Amino acid sequence: MQDKHFDINEEGYSIRCLAYFNKDLRQAKKVVIATYGFGGNKENHAISTFADRLIGKYKSFAVVTFDWPCHGQDARKKLLLSECLEYLDLVIKYVKDEMGAEEIDNYSSSFGAFITLDYLARKGNPFHRIGLRCPAIKMYEALTQNLTEDDWSKLHKGKEILQGFERKMKISNEFLEEMQTDDVTKQDYLDYADSILMIHGTKDEMVPIEVTRQFSEDNVIELIEVEGADHPFSNPKHMDLAIQKIISFFKPE
Repeated sequence: MQDKHFDINEEGYSIRCLAYFNKDLRQAKKVVIATYGFGGNKENHAISTFADRLIGKYKSFAVVTFDWPCHGQDARKKLLLSECLEYLDLVIKYVKDEMGAEEIDNYSSSFGAFITLDYLARKGNPFHRIGLRCPAIKMYEALTQNLTEDDWSKLHKGKEILQGFERKMKISNEFLEEMQTDDVTKQDYLDYADSILMIHGTKDEMVPIEVTRQFSEDNVIELIEVEGADHPFSNPKHMDLAIQKIISFFKPE
């Protein structure tokens, strides 16, 4: 497997991307856009492992991932949901128009899965298959459950707080209100149900599996429950199973 870093410079944005492919990126007929959770970056071990196994099995595939706004090497300082959706839109257009992909799939986890679902609700479905691992369907609750009284005080005064892991990013009340307003549980995904597969761990401490169960039931989406798996699927056996199921779901027809 080979990899290549590149930028998408469109509409005043510079999106830092990373592609995994077999021999020639331009020859990839099927491209998976892979996204990760809040505070992560495109140099994501779970995504690189997924790409290695997918491309090892199906040579016609490539995987493209990128830094969300304020994540990784991205230059932006203030996180906005609207810009996350714009990044995903521009990457989809690049994969389609510049790479000439005949088919685009989506493999996303946590925050990335929420953005994907929000994108579907707003703009329709450009993907052939969608695999969502530990989707943060209630992203607002996931982001705010550990905020302190001091954090809330600053937000209510119009100030920003710092959140994240390796890289801290500015979070405003505006961003949280965007997340609260775009409640994907209030949207209808029945038209896309057959093209979506969800995988969730029964021991997820950040995003309760009960939420995903209800969402899947409401929208008649297949849900695979992984017994004992936590939010990041930190047990390699659990991650292996998740990757295996997604690759099988993406199998060329």
